[in-house]
Amino acid sequence: MAVARVTEISSTSSKSFEDAIQQGVARATKTLRNVRSAWIKEQRVDIRDGSIAEYQVNMMVTFILDD
Repeated sequence: MAVARVTEISSTSSKSFEDAIQQGVARATKTLRNVRSAWIKEQRVDIRDGSIAEYQVNMMVTFILDD
């Protein structure tokens, strides 16, 4: 039997939502072991001077706890 934990993280990118997701997952896997999935909970953009300046995602990252 496996026991998992879920933690919420936020990640930003000036390029795209996809890049924000990739950066968030890459950072999470540096600190957390046994990462299994990520659920994108929210997406939003910051707008400056009429253009998108930054993409942000809030994600729930699931990882399996060590025995």
